[in-house]
Amino acid sequence: MKITALIARYLLGLIFLVFGLNGFLHFIHSALPSGTAGQFVGALVASNYLVVVFLLQLVSAILLLVNRHVPLALTLLAPIIVNILIFHILMAPSGLALAIVVTLLWVVVFLSVRSAFAGLLQQRVPAQGLR
Repeated sequence: MKITALIARYLLGLIFLVFGLNGFLHFIHSALPSGTAGQFVGALVASNYLVVVFLLQLVSAILLLVNRHVPLALTLLAPIIVNILIFHILMAPSGLALAIVVTLLWVVVFLSVRSAFAGLLQQRVPAQGLR
């Protein structure tokens, strides 16, 4: 499992490094999707929202690749991955395969560091009195 988690962490880091850098350097050329997906991406580009997303992808990718603050990197990537999945499920199904692969890689890395999330996954937290 350690080798699998290591490979998954590196792949996840590389994927987000490439796509995060592409957001700034535009070395992977692609046409704007048609229909609702194109309108959605156009609005994200026009509002500069994607600049923040690409920056978060780069920071997370670097953290994953250097094996520092991996739980933080996973926490930053989780909402991005959820949005990627929703986008491809609802508007652009052609990219769904890569979104699922990224999600599975995230899950494998998460399972390797799940103890760091133990406090977040508690069903109940005992009440503490004021001092």
